[in-house]
Amino acid sequence: MKAGTRFQLSFMMFLEFFIWGGWFVTLGTFLGNNLSAADGEIAQAFSTQSWGAIIAPFIIGLIADRYFNAERILGVLHLIGAGLMYLMYQSTDFGSFYPLVLGYMIGYMPTLALVNSVAFNQMKDPAKDFPLVRVFGTIGWILAGWIISLAFAWDSPENIANGMLKNTFLMVAIASGVLGLFSFTLPKTPPRIDRSEKVTISDILGLEALSLLKDRNFLIFFLSSVLICIPLAFYYQNLSPFLTELKVENSTAWASAGQISEVLFMLLLPIFFKKFGFKKTILVGMLAWAIRYVLFAYGNAGDLFFMLAVGIALHGICYDFFFVSGQIYTDSKAGEKYKSAAQGLITLATYGVGMLIGFWIAGKISANFTNADGIHSWGDIWIYPAAFAAGVLVLFALAFKNEKIEYKE
Repeated sequence: MKAGTRFQLSFMMFLEFFIWGGWFVTLGTFLGNNLSAADGEIAQAFSTQSWGAIIAPFIIGLIADRYFNAERILGVLHLIGAGLMYLMYQSTDFGSFYPLVLGYMIGYMPTLALVNSVAFNQMKDPAKDFPLVRVFGTIGWILAGWIISLAFAWDSPENIANGMLKNTFLMVAIASGVLGLFSFTLPKTPPRIDRSEKVTISDILGLEALSLLKDRNFLIFFLSSVLICIPLAFYYQNLSPFLTELKVENSTAWASAGQISEVLFMLLLPIFFKKFGFKKTILVGMLAWAIRYVLFAYGNAGDLFFMLAVGIALHGICYDFFFVSGQIYTDSKAGEKYKSAAQGLITLATYGVGMLIGFWIAGKISANFTNADGIHSWGDIWIYPAAFAAGVLVLFALAFKNEKIEYKE
């Protein structure tokens, strides 16, 4: 790959995830403190990610793969996103904010597949080249958090009270506009499918991979993947409000430690996977979920702050050891015929259905442990996802029969 092309793809990934990390992490804090949103309304706002994940395959399958170059659709979606972000920046109540964030996520979630499509189209050896490009996305997410906390302190109690946290939307609107325009300079990525070729809803959603559920082990893995997304939703929805209420300084920068650990544990995953196998790797990932939430339940911003820091740092194990290992397992079980369909089905089931249910449950439980002044009993809230993750762990440990899976890059 040419150096110029590598730079283009890396900058594309950097902006793609800078945009997501620049507003999604602090969304719960912004809505609760600046738009006076209730826990149920905050859950609705986070659920737009799931609706976007459910609708995204139709945008990709019916439009991007058949009629237009991927880089052009990417550009148009981010330019529209820039406009919606600016309107979100100007919103003063949840009623006007919600339709905007729903529209934004319906447009943003397809771009996650589009940036991958543009990148893979330029790579002769994706296993070697893609990680070196994709890591800039993680750097972008981390840098967004550092800018919010360390550069401008928009997430400090004083600035939150003054409404400064809304500047995250303005920052992201500018970044979206830049990526939208930059996308038109990216290498051409023409449609993959002839427009005359018939594509069914089953093809788009990967439903032909449902036959894999006849395999008992894959069925257990599939159900566990959906269920583990329920405690995952608690993390995304509640982490920022939790740290903010505890008055943790530079809370968004601390939250980015989860992405830093993602990179570190991704390097350790091949070693662990090859030595201990798929089942033990998945179980360690699940155990990390349960431990993380227990640490959140009993930690504080004072002498037990280390418990919060460790809980955030466990994100690398939680995500890499479960989801990345799961992608490898799905790939090996599906084979060449159903590979893409199976990955699409898992994504739809987890980030779509699983997290949609998770955000709803997280909203209900958070509301149940909120007093009249809007203060949460976080110790009670975090025990629920801890117990749920432990339950999924027991289910998987007892029902999944060990099988040898070869690690694939």
